[in-house]
Amino acid sequence: MDGKVKEPRKHQQKHSGPKAERKKLKKQGGSTEEDERKRNPKAFAVQSAVRMAKTFHRAQDIKTKKHHIPLVDRTPLEPPPIVIVVVGPPKVGKSTLIRCLIKNFTRQKLGDICGPVTIVSGKKRRLTLMECNNDINTMIDLAKVADLVLMLIDASFGFEMETFEFLNICQVHGFPRIMGVLTHLDSFKNNKTLRKTKKNLKHRFWTEVYQGAKLFYLSGMVYGEYQTQEVKNLGRFISVMKFRPLLWQTSHPYVLVDRMEDLTDPERLRTDPKCDRTVSLYGYLRGTYLKNKGQLHIPGVGDFQVSDVNFLPDPCPLPDAQKKRALNEKERLLYAPMAGVGGVVYDKDAVYIDIPANHVTQQQEEVRPTKELVQSLIETHATLDAKMAASQVSLFSGSASLDPTDINEQSREKKEQGVWDANTQRERRKVVFTEGEDEDVSGSSGGEESDQEEQEENEDDGEDILSTYIKEARDNSEKTVTGGAPPVKKQKLEEWKEREGMAEVPVFANSDDDLEMSEEEEGDKEEPGKAGDSGHCSEEDEDDEESGDDWEGDDNDGDSVVESVEDDGAPEAAVKQMASESEEEKEEEQGALRWKEDLQQKASEVFLRQQEAAPNLRKLVYGLAVEKEEEEEEELGGLFRVSRPQKSKRFQANSLDCSRFNPDPAHNWDLEEMLHSIRDCFVTGKWEEGQDATTLLREDEEMYGDFEDLETGEVHKGQSQQQDKAEDRRSDEEDETEVGLMKVDNEEVQKNKRLEKKRRLKERFDTEYDDGETTYFDDLKEEMQKQAELNRAEFDDVDDETRVHYEGFRPGMYVRLEISSIPCEFVTNFDPHYPIILGGLGSNEGCVGYLQMRLKKHRWYDHILKTRDPLILSLGWRRFQTIPLYHIEDHNGRHRLLKYTPQHMHCGASIWGPITPQGTGFLAVQSVAGNKANFRIAATGVILDLDKSVTIVKKLKLIGYPYKIFKNTCFIKGMFNTVLEVAKFEGASVRTVSGVRGQIKKALSTPPGSYRATFEDRLLMSDIVFLRSWYPVSVPQLYNPVTSLLLPVGQKDSWTGMRTLGQLKRDLGIRNKPSTDSLYKPVARAQRCFNPLRIPKELQKALPFKSKPKQQQPKGKTPRDLQRPSVIREPHERKVAALLQALSAVHNYKSKKAHRVQHAKHKDFLQQKEKLEEAKLKRQKEARKKLYRVMGQMEKKKQRSSLKGAPQDN
Repeated sequence: MDGKVKEPRKHQQKHSGPKAERKKLKKQGGSTEEDERKRNPKAFAVQSAVRMAKTFHRAQDIKTKKHHIPLVDRTPLEPPPIVIVVVGPPKVGKSTLIRCLIKNFTRQKLGDICGPVTIVSGKKRRLTLMECNNDINTMIDLAKVADLVLMLIDASFGFEMETFEFLNICQVHGFPRIMGVLTHLDSFKNNKTLRKTKKNLKHRFWTEVYQGAKLFYLSGMVYGEYQTQEVKNLGRFISVMKFRPLLWQTSHPYVLVDRMEDLTDPERLRTDPKCDRTVSLYGYLRGTYLKNKGQLHIPGVGDFQVSDVNFLPDPCPLPDAQKKRALNEKERLLYAPMAGVGGVVYDKDAVYIDIPANHVTQQQEEVRPTKELVQSLIETHATLDAKMAASQVSLFSGSASLDPTDINEQSREKKEQGVWDANTQRERRKVVFTEGEDEDVSGSSGGEESDQEEQEENEDDGEDILSTYIKEARDNSEKTVTGGAPPVKKQKLEEWKEREGMAEVPVFANSDDDLEMSEEEEGDKEEPGKAGDSGHCSEEDEDDEESGDDWEGDDNDGDSVVESVEDDGAPEAAVKQMASESEEEKEEEQGALRWKEDLQQKASEVFLRQQEAAPNLRKLVYGLAVEKEEEEEEELGGLFRVSRPQKSKRFQANSLDCSRFNPDPAHNWDLEEMLHSIRDCFVTGKWEEGQDATTLLREDEEMYGDFEDLETGEVHKGQSQQQDKAEDRRSDEEDETEVGLMKVDNEEVQKNKRLEKKRRLKERFDTEYDDGETTYFDDLKEEMQKQAELNRAEFDDVDDETRVHYEGFRPGMYVRLEISSIPCEFVTNFDPHYPIILGGLGSNEGCVGYLQMRLKKHRWYDHILKTRDPLILSLGWRRFQTIPLYHIEDHNGRHRLLKYTPQHMHCGASIWGPITPQGTGFLAVQSVAGNKANFRIAATGVILDLDKSVTIVKKLKLIGYPYKIFKNTCFIKGMFNTVLEVAKFEGASVRTVSGVRGQIKKALSTPPGSYRATFEDRLLMSDIVFLRSWYPVSVPQLYNPVTSLLLPVGQKDSWTGMRTLGQLKRDLGIRNKPSTDSLYKPVARAQRCFNPLRIPKELQKALPFKSKPKQQQPKGKTPRDLQRPSVIREPHERKVAALLQALSAVHNYKSKKAHRVQHAKHKDFLQQKEKLEEAKLKRQKEARKKLYRVMGQMEKKKQRSSLKGAPQDN
């Protein structure tokens, strides 16, 4: 070896052969299959019409199975996060899977999984992960809000009861998307067993969900986590999955709470710790729109009224719309307040920042770059009012500070003072204000700001405005700075500003928005250097100043702009260069006289500003201030945002007062074109045919003609036809002249209309003939799509504050709900591992009444259900205990009470419970306490009616006894007590136990309650008469909500309500005393003697012989002489008999043995004979074949010779 590594041989591509030819053809853009079809079309034709029909039918069946009833897509543009519930029995890997998914999407690790965890999984999708513990209350609640269920199954153990229970819960409350996940696959050592187990579990899972349901396999764990690639594949499926809206979820608003705060007054808590609490709950709104002050239900707590609802900034927002494939690290957000993740928490009027204790004790210098603002907020000891009173504001860095008392004096005199700045290593010109002057700003911006202040104080005074501009011009032309740079000319300064990209504040702005725009541009320029920041004002003060008076904000911004111009080094060099130019005096004169330009336009703009400063009519009438910011806002400290309402386009549009007329100087009404553009706006113009005044008058005259004024008696004649024709000719001529004028203008419009019409016709033709497969289903989908687009476009250009008042809080918003009068146990026993759901109720769903249901006992439940046994129902958002009455409808419409539920049938049930829409499914369990080995879901069903229209009756038997009998008439007593009761039942049918039917006729006077009845046959005194009647049964009014969330931590799965009668007797040790009539007793029956049958002699003669009684004499005793005497053997005879018996037994045994041997020999002989017979038949068959072959050859030979002809004899 020479030390060189041998390189592997490179792959040599084939240049010939069929594969290479296909590759060449593919590169050229052709297709081999198409060439083959062209070359041999018959080979690709339909070979079998039946197979073709079957293939087509199967394709159509598969296509039709995918069809669902199309629903209107009501999902908002920013949908709420998708709720993913991870379900499974204990120790199956639920928490581990959630941690792995969080790490896959956000690159973060989460220790304890408490409450909902919201993450950003993609550009348009967020996920909320929630773990479902092994409590049937939690399983029921989460099944109602889940969009996707990850069902974990321990493959080493198999399916457990919790899996099937959750599947049945989902089937009742709306089936979400379900994906199975098999874990513990690494416990299988044999691959064959693993494959077989996977197949069995997959097919059983398909039976429960649907054929082809997705089942993931997590093969093993690496360092306590599932394999990265498998988790990534699972995350990809979750990210692209589509969801079908569920009926209950889309018709009710609901919130899965991810944060809870107690707002109760601390003083009240100190005096009364058990008082009801006021709580604010936070979460994403889902389902439909939520109205304020509505009713909602918290499963496990009860019904409550919403005190207040607000929407907050999204704590886990979607990334900005950008064309990129993946999210960056900043956009991989994780929000789980109950798990302690997320340092900043937004509230209605505050922001809470969570800093760990080890960071708080660090030195200020260590945390200054990142948490300076946060530390300053934490270390605040004084209130905002005290700070404002003691604060000092300096408009420029290094300038003298202003107290609140100095602001009232409004000192305006200014001087300059040189100050050395150590940071920038240059001399800065400090401005010191003194009294004596009216302006407080130098340069061109000072004139602008002083003019704005005067305009605010006295807007109607035009002379003051002109005097202000004169003073400004004098200052710009005469002022020089002693000991500094040469004076700066205004025009040169403007040229330098244009070169540097700085925008100057306009002297006369069209509106406040223009001023705002100019200020923001200046603020952007001064931002990098922070020249305008005095360093003494906090961010809160800046927000207050900006939200205050607009004119004051303009003044401050103008000052900072001037300072930035004066403090920079580049302007000084530019000023020196400008001072050396030769045309300095001319430019000074131009700058001094510049104020005279466009005085009329400036005055009109001032008048417009005065009009637009009027109050907003919308705010006065509706009390709504629409100031929603839309554009990007300025951030302070990376945490707060500065509110600039005037910056948004909506504010500019809404601030326009339509009640005032704004003159438009761009329209010159002296021009003929401008007059012609509005000519048709008047009555005399050319209108449409149905709206033209002349045409309408002419039609009226033609219709009514002559008429007489009844008051004056004057007769008005209609115009003659000649006049009408003349007027028509004149109007036609006028129309032609007008058309001639407008023909040039409308020619292009008509051309565009024709092109649009042609395009629409072509589209219609294409849809009718090209798309021949469009069906009713496609049309329905298109209609639903149009409706969804219309719904979205209705409030598309309205800000959130206004939309909330009109349509309510829309799904996808992060809302804060304030609820009062919540039991104190909800807060004191709060456990984040149990979900809190706020389910919105409809207008009637807060009431309680009678419900009619259809119910069926679950086939996996062990016991049958008994009437009047309490049952826990999950109906809508609620879980409550009630007492049902089971009944079944007879053929005559009677609802008969049942004591027990039928075994394999549906039955009716009536309960007293909350009003719920018809068609809503429900499930029933007998107990929610603890875990039972057996299946816990007792019954399922659906709501039918919401009223008490069904009357349930039970059978009642009234018993009476006859005391007088007159042929078919009897007097009955003991059935009724009064004459009135008998009168109610006159005409009713009665029966006896023996089956004789009768009818009640009339009541008797004595004894009370007796009556006269007639029967089909004569009764006996031993007969019992009974009357079958039906008695109405009332439904017990029990509605007991399951308050499992109010129980202490660790006992939330042990809620017990009303116990059944059997449980009570078992717990209290009570045994029923049986009725004596129900006990089994020994039956003592007397022996009955029947008389002998006597047939008359005449009848005996008429009977056939076989039926005639025979005169048989009984057998007598056998005479002694005929009786055979018994033989008694001697001892010798007994020995001889015993020997003979033994010899016969031996002989019998030997003969049987010889018979068996002979039978075996005969069997072998038969087998040998059968073999010989088969060989003989085989030989005969072969001989016959040879014979037939020879005979066939001879026959062929004869045929050939006969064809050739007979041989000729020589």
